[in-house]
Amino acid sequence: MKKFKTVGLVTAALVLCAAIAFASDGEGGGHNKLLDLLFRVINFGIVAFLVYKFAGKRIADMLSGRSKQIETDLADLDERKEDAEKRLLEVEASIANLEAEKAKILEDAKAQGEAMRQAIVDKAEVQAAQIRAQAEVSAAQEAKLAIDAIREELAEKITAAAEDLVKKQLKKKDHEDLVNEYLKKVVLN
Repeated sequence: MKKFKTVGLVTAALVLCAAIAFASDGEGGGHNKLLDLLFRVINFGIVAFLVYKFAGKRIADMLSGRSKQIETDLADLDERKEDAEKRLLEVEASIANLEAEKAKILEDAKAQGEAMRQAIVDKAEVQAAQIRAQAEVSAAQEAKLAIDAIREELAEKITAAAEDLVKKQLKKKDHEDLVNEYLKKVVLN
């Protein structure tokens, strides 16, 4: 509050000095011009001294504070710029890594697909071998059954043909002799 009073008094004194300077009529000669210049220089000196005395430190503090703030802002901006450049490098590196990871994933997927394909082919080959073996066993069994059926049929036909032949060639007496002979063999055994 004291400073405001002082500044107010100084301002009032300056205004009064200026009023006196303007009130004087200097319509005389050239000597008033020099005196007027002298008053103006003195007035300016007093104003400059008072401004320096009462507001000089504040102005200097304000200007130095502003320059310090600008320096701090510039340092902060430089730091943020460095951080941004680091993040940019990290992002570029991650993009490059993404390409490498993508290639690796594709390579792994191809390898897995090839392994799965090979496993399926191997399994199919094993199943085909089993089917072939079963077919061979089935074919052998069918062949054996067919051969047995043919033999049985052939035996029946041979027996029938032999029976017919025997009937034609054997007479009743020969037939009875044969039956008796076989009965003796059966009884003896």
